[in-house]
Amino acid sequence: MANPADTTGRILVVDDDPTVAEVVARYLLRDGHQVECVADGVEALRRAQGDPPDLVVLDLMLPGMGGLEVCRRLRQTSPVPIVMLTALGQETDRLVGLETGADDYVTKPFSPRELALRVRSVLRRARGALVTTGTEVLQDGDLVVDVHAHEARRGDAELSLTAREFDLLAFLLRHPRQAFSRDQLLQEVWGWSFGDSSTVTVHVRRLREKIEDDPTVPRRIVTVWGVGYRYEPEAG
Repeated sequence: MANPADTTGRILVVDDDPTVAEVVARYLLRDGHQVECVADGVEALRRAQGDPPDLVVLDLMLPGMGGLEVCRRLRQTSPVPIVMLTALGQETDRLVGLETGADDYVTKPFSPRELALRVRSVLRRARGALVTTGTEVLQDGDLVVDVHAHEARRGDAELSLTAREFDLLAFLLRHPRQAFSRDQLLQEVWGWSFGDSSTVTVHVRRLREKIEDDPTVPRRIVTVWGVGYRYEPEAG
C-alpha cells in the first residue's frame, strides 16, 4: 500500500492521441509516477479493473466508448481518483463529467506541468495526506467522518465519496454555520486560486444526494443566497 504522504503512484493515462499521451506520460514519469497508456475506453476499463491504478487521467473524447461512460463505469465499482481532460468550450461536458464522478479536470490545450501538479494534488487528497498526526473524527448526528482513516459513514452505511467530495464534507463539518462562497471553497478545498465555480456546485449537489434525507430540500448543506453554502448541524 502506498504511503499516504507519498504523492506518486501508478497512473493510467487514457487518450487516443499518441502525441498527447506521450507528453503526459513523460511529465508524469519525471514526477516519479509509474505510467501506463491506453487509447480506448474498453481497454481502460479492462486495465483498471484487472490491476487498479492509483489514479486515472481520462480524455473525454475517446473513440467507441467515450470518457463519460468510462468514468461512469469506473465509479460503479471503484473510488479511484479521476482527472478528466476536456476540450476548451465543452463546459456542459465538464459539468457532466464532474456529476459522473471525476475528481478534477484540466482543459485542453493544457500545460503538462499543470496536469502533473493536479495529479499530485488529487493523489495527496485521496490518501488523506493533509492529515498530519493523531486522529480526527467529525460527527453530526448519524454522520461520522474519520479524517485519518478517510472514511465517512451515515448510520451503519459507509458513504462512497470521491476524494474531492470527502474533502469538501470534512471542510464544511470543521466550519459549521459558517457561510463560504464558491470561490472560497475552490481555494480552501481544491487549492485553486482561480477556476470554474460550477465545480463546487456540482460537488455540493453530489454530496447532498449522499447525506441528505431529501436532496431537493437540503437541511445540512444549505444554500446561502448571494453568498454560497453553509453547513447546518443537525445536532444542537
